[in-house]
Amino acid sequence: MTHLPPKSTIPSTPLNNTPRPRLSSQALLQGANTVEIEHAGQCYLLRVTRDNKLILTK
Repeated sequence: MTHLPPKSTIPSTPLNNTPRPRLSSQALLQGANTVEIEHAGQCYLLRVTRDNKLILTK
């Protein structure tokens, strides 16, 4: 399986005009359907649905 680098050639720009990084879901999931994300001491689950949508739950 080949890993593609995150797309960052055209960064999104939020309201404060500071560019924000863009990561591909492939880079985050690395071939899995779910991945755990730790943030501020809490564990979140990012998963791909049958309709190929992303859902983030605590």
